[in-house]
Amino acid sequence: MIEIHWGEPLSFVVSPEGDVQKFTTIEQARYWLRRRWPVENDARRRAIHHLEAAMDCVGSVGSARRSFIAAARSAGFVAEDLMSQEHRTFA
Repeated sequence: MIEIHWGEPLSFVVSPEGDVQKFTTIEQARYWLRRRWPVENDARRRAIHHLEAAMDCVGSVGSARRSFIAAARSAGFVAEDLMSQEHRTFA
């Protein structure tokens, strides 16, 4: 199986304990959306649709990435780099 590279990895804080998950490929993001996502909502469904379209070469990788970021935000995930900035600001 060939994995689709989608640019710089995306890292999100995915738990209240501060666990960070790095997403490096579309396949990894799709797995999380289908198997490990904490909420069932429109943003999740849209992201799955865009990821699968990109995997089938009928949609853009950029659209898939943007949809995944939107779904992560809607699930309450915070980008790791934003979390680090907030922590530095208040520390």
